Amino acid sequence: MGLKEDLDRYREVGEQRRQDLSEFIQYGDLGQSLPGEIRVPIKIVDLPAFEYDRRDMGGVGQGDGGTPEEGDPVGQPEPGDGDEDGDPGEEGADHEYYEMDPEEFAQELDEELGLDLDPKGKQVVEEKEGDFTDITRTGPASTLDFERLFKQGLKRKLAMEFDEAYVEEALRVDGWGPATVFEWARGEHIPVSRAWLDDAYESIPDDERARWDSIDEMTANVERESTAARIRREGVDQIPFRREDERYRYPEIIEEKETNVVVVNIRDVSGSMRETKRELVERTFTPLDWYLTGKYDNAEFVYIAHDAEAWEVERDEFFGIRSGGGTRISSAYELAAELLEERYPWSEWNRYVFAAGDSENSSNDTEEQVIPLMEAIPANLHAYVETQPSGNAINATHAEEVQNHFGEEGNVAVAYVQSQEDVVDAIYTVLSTEDND
Repeated sequence: MGLKEDLDRYREVGEQRRQDLSEFIQYGDLGQSLPGEIRVPIKIVDLPAFEYDRRDMGGVGQGDGGTPEEGDPVGQPEPGDGDEDGDPGEEGADHEYYEMDPEEFAQELDEELGLDLDPKGKQVVEEKEGDFTDITRTGPASTLDFERLFKQGLKRKLAMEFDEAYVEEALRVDGWGPATVFEWARGEHIPVSRAWLDDAYESIPDDERARWDSIDEMTANVERESTAARIRREGVDQIPFRREDERYRYPEIIEEKETNVVVVNIRDVSGSMRETKRELVERTFTPLDWYLTGKYDNAEFVYIAHDAEAWEVERDEFFGIRSGGGTRISSAYELAAELLEERYPWSEWNRYVFAAGDSENSSNDTEEQVIPLMEAIPANLHAYVETQPSGNAINATHAEEVQNHFGEEGNVAVAYVQSQEDVVDAIYTVLSTEDND
C-alpha cells in the first residue's frame, strides 16, 4: 500500500470518527454551528510522517570528544520520557469539525430516522416549454405532426381500398349489373362506390358480362386478396391526406414552482421556563430549522416569544430570553396568525407552526383559544413540544389537551421531551406526522 492510499485511509477513519448525528443533536454543542453551516465534531487522527529524533547527534565516526565507547548507552532519557505521571494515550483528544450544509444534514437525518419529506412547490417562478406532447389543430408548418398525419391517411387508405379485380368479376355474373353488385358489396363490407361500379361495368365487353352463372360460382373460383396483402405486394403509391387529419405538436407548459417555507417558532419565556427547559427547546428546534432549510428552496423563520403577551424576536434572543410573567399561549398564536396573513399567504408558502414550553397555561386558554386558533391557521404542520424534565407538573396539561383534541389528525403533532435522550424521538414525531397528501 502506497503513501496516498495510507493518507486516504486515515481520512476515512477520521470521518468515521465523526460524532453520530443523533448523539450530536442530543449532546453536542449546537452553538458552534451557523444557520447555513452545521459543524459536527470529529476526533483528530494524526497522519503518519517521518521525523528526526531530536536526540540523534549524528552517525558513526561523528561527534566531538567524549564520544561513548563501544557498549556504552547512547544518550540519556529526556525529561518526561517514561515518566510515571502519565501513560501513553491518556491525553484528551483534540477535535476538528466536519462541516455540512443544511441539505446534507437533511439527507443524513432522513436516512438516520427513516424520513421522507417531499416539499411541495406553491409559488410559480417560471413557465417553460417541455416536450412536444400536446396536440392542436393549428400551428406553424414546422410543428406539423407528419407521422400522425401519415398514420391517419394510411388508416383511411386501408379502409377505402378493395380488391378491384374481385369486384369486377362480380360484374361478370349473369344477370348482375352495378346496382346488384353494389348491394352485394355492402353486405361483404367492400367499400366500393356506385360510380366506380358504373365505370367498371361500362369497360367490360358484352361477351364477358355473363361469365359466371351465379355469385357462388364466382366466389368459388376467384380468390379475394386482402388489402394488407396487396399493399405488401405492390407497395403504396398514394396516401389520401385530408385537412382534418392535420395536427400540430404543441409543447407542454411546465410550471417551475419554488418550494417556499416559513417556520414559525413559538416559545414560552415565562418564569417557569428555567435553563434546562430552555436548553431542551433549543436542542429540538435548532435541528428542525436546519432540516427544513435543507429541504426547501427558500426558508424563512419567524420567532415569537410569549408569557401572558407575545412579541416577535430575533433568533439570537429567542432561546435565551426569560421573563417573570404568567403564561397565555393563545397570545402567541394570535400574533402568528397576524404575521402569516400579512407576510406569508397560504397560497404561496408552505407553513410550519412549532410551539414549545412546559405545558403550563392559563385556565381554559388551551380549549377556548389555542385549539380554535390552531384550527383556523392553515399550515402543513402544527406541533407542540412539551419540555418538562420532571414530567409530573400538576398544571402542565396543554400538550395533553391538544393531543386529546386532535387525536390522529395528519397535521398536528405533540411530542414530549423530559431529557436530552428524548430529543431525537421528538424530532422524528414532528417530522413524520405531516400529511403529505
